[in-house]
Amino acid sequence: MLRDADRIFTNPNPEAHLKRLFPKAAAFSKLEGTPLHFTAYSADPQKNAAAPPLGYAFWTTDMVPNEHGYHGPIYMLVGMDLTGILTGVVVDYDSEPYGYFSVEPPEFAAQFKGKSIRDKFVVGADVDAVSRATLSVNSATRAVRDSSRMVARALLNPEAVKR
Repeated sequence: MLRDADRIFTNPNPEAHLKRLFPKAAAFSKLEGTPLHFTAYSADPQKNAAAPPLGYAFWTTDMVPNEHGYHGPIYMLVGMDLTGILTGVVVDYDSEPYGYFSVEPPEFAAQFKGKSIRDKFVVGADVDAVSRATLSVNSATRAVRDSSRMVARALLNPEAVKR
């Protein structure tokens, strides 16, 4: 996992992405904590100190910085609720030569919404494969799986994650 000082910022203001991942959120924390994450709140914690969190969002590149596609890292923001269910994935940036038909189409990220951290995340089984771009798709899938499980271990109540 990266510390804030070691990060490479590709999107310093991901507010629109956060709203896509948590459309019912009233507020988001800044990127903070260990591991680095945003917290989505159902009410503004500035006005209500007891505002309950809805879940967390995190950059895959902060969790698994050495996971690279064919050409380099694929920067994805992942949302996860408090039970380990992914609320969505946003592919923010990639430099993949075949990204335009592998990791960039909305269908790629959309297939992760509703997946549990307990799912397999296996390309060709529960994640759709894309011919001629298997390295990029496999890498992106591993990044979502591994980073989600890391964040879940660190931030979620294990009892809430059980099916």
